Amino acid sequence: GQTPLKLAGDLELAHLPILGTPHDAIDLAEDRDRFKALIEKLGLRQPPNGIARSHEEARNIADRIGYPVVIRPSYVLGGRAMEIAHDAAHLERYINSAVKVSGKNPVLIDGYLRDATEVDVDALSDGKDVFICGIMEHIEEAGVHSGDSACVLPPFTLSPALQGRLAEQTIALARALDVRGLINIQFAVKGEEIYVLEANPR
Repeated sequence: GQTPLKLAGDLELAHLPILGTPHDAIDLAEDRDRFKALIEKLGLRQPPNGIARSHEEARNIADRIGYPVVIRPSYVLGGRAMEIAHDAAHLERYINSAVKVSGKNPVLIDGYLRDATEVDVDALSDGKDVFICGIMEHIEEAGVHSGDSACVLPPFTLSPALQGRLAEQTIALARALDVRGLINIQFAVKGEEIYVLEANPR
């Protein structure tokens, strides 16, 4: 998971060649601001979100988005210390005890999509052709981290048309990120709308 992604940066600084997805593409997927710009460029959707580098910023972003919000540290092993904050008091408890919020340790805050279905799509790419390995529908509601949830293959409530749109968005993201190897993309589906939660080149 996260360990080789972190090592990729050190390897690049040491001028060692990396087989597979370039480090800049990994950073593009992990850097919230860069990734948001890519999503907008591709014409895709994300839940309302922000990145906070201080307690005050976290409160302001949550107020702008509206509760509940999903809050988690950035650049950590997937899902660690992720919580759904239902009000300002819950957010305050989180940023005072669960994480250290600073410029070097920002937290990611996303609007929580009620009654949404979370979907994981795994794909394999050589930088040009993208093969969809599987579209997996989560059993738990959106907001339960994929590492802690169960999913089924093939999906049981998603129409073939919706699965086709998920595949199209996965292919567009894999190509835009110049993926050469594996990628996992997490989506939330609410009604007929598809939201990109995150992309994880491996």
